[in-house]
Amino acid sequence: MLSSWARIASSLLLVSARWATAIPTAELDERELNSRQEDNHWVATWTSMPQLVEPNNMPPSQFTNGGVFRDATIRQTLHLSIGAERLRIQISNTFGGSDLPITAASIALAAGNKAGVAGIDAATLKPLTFRNGSSSIVVPRGQVAYTDPIEFSVGPQTNIAVSLYSQQGQSGSSITGHPGSRTTSHMQSGNRVSTATLSGGANTKHWYFLSAVEAWKPKDHSAFVILGDSITDGRGSTDDGNNRWPDLLIARMQKEGISHIGVNNQAAGGNTVLSGGLGPTLLTRYKRDALQVAGVKYVMIFIGVNDIGGGGTDSGSQNSIATRLQSAFQQIVRECKAAGIKTIGGTITQFTGSGQSYSNPTREQTRVKVNEWILNSGAFDATVDFAKIIGDPGNRAQLARQFDGGDHLHPNVAGFQAMADGFPLGFFRAFNGTL
Repeated sequence: MLSSWARIASSLLLVSARWATAIPTAELDERELNSRQEDNHWVATWTSMPQLVEPNNMPPSQFTNGGVFRDATIRQTLHLSIGAERLRIQISNTFGGSDLPITAASIALAAGNKAGVAGIDAATLKPLTFRNGSSSIVVPRGQVAYTDPIEFSVGPQTNIAVSLYSQQGQSGSSITGHPGSRTTSHMQSGNRVSTATLSGGANTKHWYFLSAVEAWKPKDHSAFVILGDSITDGRGSTDDGNNRWPDLLIARMQKEGISHIGVNNQAAGGNTVLSGGLGPTLLTRYKRDALQVAGVKYVMIFIGVNDIGGGGTDSGSQNSIATRLQSAFQQIVRECKAAGIKTIGGTITQFTGSGQSYSNPTREQTRVKVNEWILNSGAFDATVDFAKIIGDPGNRAQLARQFDGGDHLHPNVAGFQAMADGFPLGFFRAFNGTL
């Protein structure tokens, strides 16, 4: 007959055996891992505003015959803001006129950590999968799809290369992309997603299909979204230089120890707030491009120059534009605040000068009026006076000569650097509880 201690020991052994049988060690490890990662979430580390690609921004003709990228590979480099150990990538068919078939895809570090290159660091190459392990996917018309999460270690300001191959190609001529990439994309016939360097094909300075890269980060990490136009999109920057003002802000933030906030450029050349322009207007896209961005905590509105510059020069038209811009900004800010998102307003920069089609005294009055409202209305949690930072102190209606890209509207790289240097980083520290 067993002693009481022996019976207890026997029971413990039996329970232990049953537990081990019921839950394998691998599953226990997974449960422990998931428990440790309950406080993690997806945070956007790179975005590109999706829009319908205009006919003159379509891929080179050899890659549109019989279908867009039919039996062809496109390799695109993306400049991430914050680092990560795990990533996932969003592919957009938002404006596609047909389904988008992706047959194979891969990720690697761009050769030399450079933007716009055709080569990769082959030692880092990994296949991308979809829907729990499939090598291919068909992204339905009007929708987006994600790759499976992938363990892929990147540091801040890393350039990754994403390669997509489509055997069938996308039918029709309506596709989703981002024409103002200022970054070279390379394409070659056949499945080349694992090829070290693409050569013998073609290249173009546009992005296609890729709309976001998200990092799996602790809850104290978040995303900053900039809603803008060509000035934020980088017109006036250096092709393949990653020196748009948001890129330069990323570098400054990293240097000053703000490494927990992803900076996401949601701007497009020619974009407007109210109507017209290129791409969907801000009022039709802000929910997608700001409120629905993974991990968003901060949103900046820096846009309006195309509304003012594209409007009539009579006082009635301009007064209406000023009132409607203020109303639109209030609407966006109100919805951001309801979602717990902090907002920052950027003043509209100058466009006066010889040869600039926007240049007009009545339009300038509207710019000043809207800027005074941005700075003094109290609508935003914070503001940055970009117009003061890069404006001519002797003539506030003009860009300073050293910051003028040449058309009296778009800053040059020196102007972008001044904007990044003048951005109030205390905004992030204040709302992160560190001031």
